[in-house]
Amino acid sequence: MSLDFSAVPRMPDGRTAAEHIEEVAAKSEVVRVPMGNGGKMMWHVFGAAPEKPILLLFHGGSGSWIHWIRNVLPLSEHFSVYAADLPGLGDSDPPDDVNDIWSVTHCVEAAMKELLPKDQSFAIAGFSFGGMVSGHIATLFPDRIERIALVGAGGLKATRKPGAKLHKLLAEMPPETLAAEARRNLEILMLHDPKSVDGIAIHMQILNTTRAKTRSRIMGQAFRLSEVLPRVKTPLTGIWGEFDSTTYPHIQERIDLFRALQPGFEMNVIAGAGHWVAYEAAEAFNEKVVEVLKP
Repeated sequence: MSLDFSAVPRMPDGRTAAEHIEEVAAKSEVVRVPMGNGGKMMWHVFGAAPEKPILLLFHGGSGSWIHWIRNVLPLSEHFSVYAADLPGLGDSDPPDDVNDIWSVTHCVEAAMKELLPKDQSFAIAGFSFGGMVSGHIATLFPDRIERIALVGAGGLKATRKPGAKLHKLLAEMPPETLAAEARRNLEILMLHDPKSVDGIAIHMQILNTTRAKTRSRIMGQAFRLSEVLPRVKTPLTGIWGEFDSTTYPHIQERIDLFRALQPGFEMNVIAGAGHWVAYEAAEAFNEKVVEVLKP
């Protein structure tokens, strides 16, 4: 069943969210590479050039590269940006086990070996579930990753304030219901200010969550990032939204957790933003990524 986006608000200039996303995507090189299990992994590559450092972007759970829609072009002025669709999400084929973080990670590892220049190091920014994947990838490329920015990373064994339950989005819902439920979920989990929930965010939420196969929430609830962190030797930096729904008001607990393993860990908190800080406070986020990840 095809999705009906007719109830998704248009942009102020009259364009649909889909048209805007397509315009950004058109500025990338779209690459599908084998990921070792017979499937292929989708990447959007922006501004690749030999003289630029490489930056990998790993999106959040039930997401895709669109989580970085406000970041890929500004960041590509400073980096060769490789924005992934993680296995079983976006346009990438699923891993062998959609419930297992290592099944996901080994697919990403195989795709990275196919895609990236073999003589270059790189940095990673991993948002939410992508932070969990980044931590696991760090154990497989210990000599090539310069630094990882964990962005509202999931899978940590730390206190989380109870919140309202998210509603499942179904393709067969009437378009008005689908858009309303997507807005509700975004306000609960992703964005702090309801005014930040625009047509692009709603379109993204509908598109990504209705096609997601990998069960990222199961992995997060099993604290898979905390499980692997003691083995991570790559320098870590945190970028969190001040009001991240997965963290607030327990940010210090995360800082203490990371500093127990890496005493030099720095937490960068972006004022006024929620969990999806890269979207809600894109300009501040982009500046911080350049500051902490550019050599």
